Amino acid sequence: MVGGIIIVVLLLVVFPVAILMSGAVFAAILGTVAKNSVDNDHADSELLEISEANPWQS
Repeated sequence: MVGGIIIVVLLLVVFPVAILMSGAVFAAILGTVAKNSVDNDHADSELLEISEANPWQS
């Protein structure tokens, strides 16, 4: 009986949270790598300066 409850908790709580968190970590790593790659490719472009500027700063 206790084993069944543990399995249900694992299937309904632990596994979905672990999958969502690993997906969030993967997305953060992928976004950082992609941004750094594009920034390095366009280091001498004025578009890089524009993309890094704060549009709300006056």
